[in-house]
Amino acid sequence: MDQLVSFEALLFPSDGRNPHMVALMTSPMSVPDPHAPYSTQPARMPHPEVYMDYIAEGLGPRAWHYHLVEALDGMNKKFVNPYVIFYPTVSRDGMPFPINKCIREIQGRSFREAIAWRGNIIIAKYRESPFSSMVDASIADFPILRNYFMTHSAPQS
Repeated sequence: MDQLVSFEALLFPSDGRNPHMVALMTSPMSVPDPHAPYSTQPARMPHPEVYMDYIAEGLGPRAWHYHLVEALDGMNKKFVNPYVIFYPTVSRDGMPFPINKCIREIQGRSFREAIAWRGNIIIAKYRESPFSSMVDASIADFPILRNYFMTHSAPQS
């Protein structure tokens, strides 16, 4: 059996605790990475659901979505190591996830409940493709992510 590999990622807890680092586990995927035009590294499936409270069990990656952040507004160049934001979409009881208090505080007066980030949010970094070349994030990435969340609401499905 292939081994699990972990990468450092940032967790923005929905309960208002401060963002902190977590080990985001990944496992090998049998299908090629859809984001890589050519890939020499095998694709890896991240498991952010481990850190998502109230997420539906047994659905694996069908219970969450991801959003790529390749640059901040006003940037002329993309990040060398862009970010992938994992967010929950299917709760175990069918109710909406709680509003993420940490991101709500970051957004301040621009916060809008209808388009709020909900649940625990996990953010990882990658080089060329989010599923074949993840790299470790660090707490030093927090200011960039804070700037992103200040001006961006959750993706609407």
